[in-house]
Amino acid sequence: MNNKIISIMTERIVREFDPFQIILFGSQARGDADRNSDIDLLIVFEKLADKDKRKTAVNIRVALADLLVAKDIVVTTPEELEQHRTRIGSVLRYAQQEGKVLYANN
Repeated sequence: MNNKIISIMTERIVREFDPFQIILFGSQARGDADRNSDIDLLIVFEKLADKDKRKTAVNIRVALADLLVAKDIVVTTPEELEQHRTRIGSVLRYAQQEGKVLYANN
């Protein structure tokens, strides 16, 4: 069931927000999720000012509100991903290490 929901979430985010990349991370990506696990998505936008990240994350959460699953939405840029690639404890580092790319706008 979560695979179907993840697919719906991905399609909706791509259609409504046109991201550069969407990465699934956390227990769903590792394959050790249980029925209480949330869905962690890292959504990368090519150009996004710091002041717009929070607003974009909120807008994405609103667009997904009808999907009744726990979700964690992290919004970032390619530059930020690069800066945090080796930063121990950074959610961006873990997402890059263990994540699965669901969508890439090449």
